[in-house]
Amino acid sequence: MHLKAAFRSKLPRVGTTIFTKMSRLAEEHQAINLAQGFPEFDCAPELQKLVGKYITQGKNQYAPMAGVMALREAIAKKVFAATAKEYHPETEITITSGATEALYVALSTVVHPGDEVIVFEPAYDSYVPCIELNGGIPVFVTLHPQYEGIDWQDVRSKISPRTKAVIINTPHNPTGNVWKLSDLHQLADIAGQHDLMVISDEVYEHIIFDGREHISAASIPALAERTFLCGSFGKTFHTTGWKLGYCLAPKELTAEFRKIHQFLVFSVVTPIQFAIAEYLENPEHYLTLSAFYQRKRDLFVHAIQDIGFGLRPSEGSFFQNVSYENLTGENDRELAERLTIEAGVASIPVSVFYDQITNYQTLRFCFAKNDDTLLRAAELLSKVVW
Repeated sequence: MHLKAAFRSKLPRVGTTIFTKMSRLAEEHQAINLAQGFPEFDCAPELQKLVGKYITQGKNQYAPMAGVMALREAIAKKVFAATAKEYHPETEITITSGATEALYVALSTVVHPGDEVIVFEPAYDSYVPCIELNGGIPVFVTLHPQYEGIDWQDVRSKISPRTKAVIINTPHNPTGNVWKLSDLHQLADIAGQHDLMVISDEVYEHIIFDGREHISAASIPALAERTFLCGSFGKTFHTTGWKLGYCLAPKELTAEFRKIHQFLVFSVVTPIQFAIAEYLENPEHYLTLSAFYQRKRDLFVHAIQDIGFGLRPSEGSFFQNVSYENLTGENDRELAERLTIEAGVASIPVSVFYDQITNYQTLRFCFAKNDDTLLRAAELLSKVVW
């Protein structure tokens, strides 16, 4: 291919994602895939029937740009019950193509060339490319893969006159940490003092363990007024392939958000929106999720406890980080590949979630799998020659 003008990549540091690489390696070696974060089990038959119902009813054309009203109303009701924050379905709720689109559009709405965005790392891999595609500059607050708390003085030290926004994620992928109320108040104080926008990734909001509570940015009035709250039904209802998410934000912010959303995807899949709206009428469909996944976390942690890993049981999400520093000196990428090939278990090396090369010797396993899959993976890992 010969181009007359020089072609420059907008993301020169980005290649194939680690999730694709490890999943491909797992497939090649017929390994158990605990790398990519998707459930091994299907969504509820009731939800599947609802999708079929709305397809049959002819709900197959473009949805409104902002989303099906019934779904926006259901989200407003759900969020109010959890946070006491009212979002107007007409002007403050937008249905998106998954949380990834919501995050991209939110960052595109607020970031201009030269703006800095505070990123807590390890970080989900879409954040930094979204910032950079909009000419922004990520500024990192670096945390341990099994961190217990945040040094908010360190966060304050990263603020500059160019800082425009902060992106947060609780429950946190990949660490499994759940932010406390005190963390959200610290963030609100910093955001208010420096007039910062907040992008809050809350896709694991219903996967919380050991009696903890998910504290949404929406529940803190001083934060809600400057926050784009991004959520998804993919993790909640085991439907990651449906790519149905949403963004909640004050009216003025939503108006700007929709200007970009309408030219990116315009609208998202119609019958599924109607189906989810009806499914949300029963809160038990999502309020029982924490207990479901806590049992799987406990099963997996118990099954690997004698291998020699160092770990703190995940507080939320469906990921468990383990340290192997007492077992081998290999870097995490090498070990993740070796375990996939030799042991038949794929994981994610946590170093890929950091901007600079790190050596925390930590792997991330996804436990959103069937019980027999988790037990078999633990058995294979127990036979590894370290």
